[in-house]
Parts: sequence; C-alpha cells; structure tokens
Amino acid sequence: MFSELPERKPKTRKAEKKKKTKLYTNNIDQYLQCSDIIDFDNESVAQLADKLYSASNGETDFIRKAFEYVRDHISHSADIGADEVPCTASQVLKAGHGICFAKSHLLAAILRSRGIPAGFCYQKIVLNDDADVPELVYHGLNGVYLREHDKWIRLDARGNKEGVNAQFSIDTEQLAFPIRTDKGEQDDFTIYPVPDKEIIDVLTSNNSRAQLWAVLPMQLEYYNAIKTTESENQKI
Repeated sequence: MFSELPERKPKTRKAEKKKKTKLYTNNIDQYLQCSDIIDFDNESVAQLADKLYSASNGETDFIRKAFEYVRDHISHSADIGADEVPCTASQVLKAGHGICFAKSHLLAAILRSRGIPAGFCYQKIVLNDDADVPELVYHGLNGVYLREHDKWIRLDARGNKEGVNAQFSIDTEQLAFPIRTDKGEQDDFTIYPVPDKEIIDVLTSNNSRAQLWAVLPMQLEYYNAIKTTESENQKI
C-alpha cells in the first residue's frame, strides 16, 4: 500500500488452519450495486469491462483478467510518486493510478459491470518494520464470487513490486501482504458490500497523497458499528 513500506523480512511460519471468508450481508444484490464510488455506469469503466470480457474464456477467466489489469495497468500511486488522490472507479481509471483502496473500487466496478458480485476487505499491517513502535495501518483489497466454483475468494490488486507478489488463485490465497500476527497485524475475512465510510471520507477530503498519509483512519466505520451492536447486545 505504501511506498515507505520496507521489504518484509523472511519469516518461518507455522502451518495455519485455513480460514474462510464470510459475507457482511447475505443479500447478494448489495454486492452488485452501482454507486457514486463504484460507478460502473461510467462509459469508460463499462467499455473496459466489455473489452476484458470479450477477450475472456468464461467468467472465471474474465475475473482473472480484470484483476490482472487493475494490478498491472493501474499503478499504485505511491509506487510512481503520484500525489493526486482518485477515489471513484472512473477517477482511478482516468488517472491510471490509485492507492490500494481506490484500486479496489475500480476492480469491483469492472466486475459488477458484468454482473459479478464483488466486495471489499480490509487488513491491518505494519507501516514500517524498522520503527521502534510499529504503526498499524489499513490495507484494502477485494472479495469476489466465482460462480463456476461456487465460492468467494480474495484478490489483492495493489500492484506488485519487489517483495510484493499478489496473484490470482482459486484454492490458495496469494495476497500482497501475508499477515504477521506476532507483529500485531490483523486480517479481517469479512467481505463488505460497500467501501468503508472512513476510507471514503479521507480519500475525498484530502487533495494530495502527502496529506492523506497523515490522516489515514485508525478505525473503520464497519468495526465501530460492530462494536456498538455487540455492546448493545450485552445490555439485553
């Protein structure tokens, strides 16, 4: 997500029990909606989706092509030193770059344009391994439904570079940043139907990436809502 993020040091990992994704809501229509942010009604976004679909051999192949397009052809803003802060899918496509959250908006829009359910996932990762006090920041990626396999998978279109190698995989996740729980990193396997409000607020209220980096949210609206619900349930 961040250009400042140093290359991760190799770590021997114990075998972990495979975790499964879960949906925030069982209303599948919410993972197909067009919105101001996921604006696949934009002509350029729709045309790109149609172009990728026409070149694909089935729906799963289209999902792979869409993922690889956003990963490889839409740069991560930090990797190219871009200071503009696009947010909506059409803005990201026009700019040709975006940070992780913004790129996830474009991938979701491309997939939803062709009727494929897609949502949003979040992780908390260490910003700087060499810092005396590690700072955790949010990272955004996608959850996508594969009809041909009747399963949801997570895809990370952040963009590859040295030390980052995210790939399309049906059976074994290969995301940009493997989670290191010993460093306090957190993985949320929930797939949300809309981007988190806190993320949208910071993307739309800051004019430069330099400003954005200083005010990235420490807590997401989804998690605040979940905590509130849990607290209310305990009172009953």
